[in-house]
Amino acid sequence: MRVLAPQPFTRGQALPGILNTRIAILDGAMGTMIQRFKLTEAQYRGQGYAGKDSQYERFKDLPRDIKGNNELLSLTRPDIIRDIHEGYLAAGADLIETNTFGATTIAQADYDMADLADEMNLASARIARAACDKYSTPDKPRFAAGALGPTPKTASISPDVNDPGARNIHFEALRVAYLAQVRALVEGGVDLLLLETIFDTLNAKAALFAIDEYFEESGERLPLIISGTVTDASGRILSGQTVTAFWHSVRHANPLAIGLNCALGAALMRPYIQELAKVAGDTFISCYPNAGLPNPMSDTGFDETPEVTSRLLHEFAAEGLVNIVGGCCGTTPQHIQAIGDAVTPLRPRGIHRAVFPQAA
Repeated sequence: MRVLAPQPFTRGQALPGILNTRIAILDGAMGTMIQRFKLTEAQYRGQGYAGKDSQYERFKDLPRDIKGNNELLSLTRPDIIRDIHEGYLAAGADLIETNTFGATTIAQADYDMADLADEMNLASARIARAACDKYSTPDKPRFAAGALGPTPKTASISPDVNDPGARNIHFEALRVAYLAQVRALVEGGVDLLLLETIFDTLNAKAALFAIDEYFEESGERLPLIISGTVTDASGRILSGQTVTAFWHSVRHANPLAIGLNCALGAALMRPYIQELAKVAGDTFISCYPNAGLPNPMSDTGFDETPEVTSRLLHEFAAEGLVNIVGGCCGTTPQHIQAIGDAVTPLRPRGIHRAVFPQAA
């Protein structure tokens, strides 16, 4: 396969140099931190936020439940999202993700809020941008990553066991939704894009097509991180690809980094990160596992303490496997600070590509 030479970045130009010299720290779980607030239905609608941009009057009388729609909080409780971002930045995160994992029109349709998706993405990006600007210094710049989740629908897998050819979403609908999301995220000020928790490569292909379409129409060119999800001990993503096959399916996008997140803790994720590091020799590697396995008795819902997760990721770094580390479900600012402390003395994984695109 012929991979085209990457174009110069128009944002996030410092990232390749940083990843060549040290291991960068990604933030931890947004959902875990939101759950700690134990928000009520009224608070999801904006109760308790007294800012000039309060949305409580707008949403207080909606005739349907919206509790659990975490992306809406960027509109109704921006104070909470800001505090979560700043908690991770204070813990040492170099990169924070926007609160947009489920902010596509496709995902928001579950709440009858597809028409609010653009507004959610724009607001979320602006909140993250402001937090990064507040904590950035010349010696430690901070970067806002526009998060693109997988959507709750899959283009490759039938929702009906009796009809393997059935689909509840198609490529074109995914492309349109992702293109709108990317436009709003970039308008809101993100430095890079993070396509994450990929369980269906065809969904990811639609997102990559949309990203490239946006780059062509806008002239912008942002660094891209692609992160898949191995769902079990088979070593495959849900749509059936091995880690190696997944990499070869997306490498044409020239990502800044390729990696894995979610579903597994670090111990179970390790062989798949090793495999990815072996086959993607010209690309940086990212890794942000869950805090072990689910544990309903734990405050975070997962069983690993910061000490355990950081020790495991220290081993990844000592083996020369990673360039970006952070946390997914069950991780907190305490996890991120411990991870940063554990990997900071170690060198990042070396790559074979001599030059990444810098400034336009």
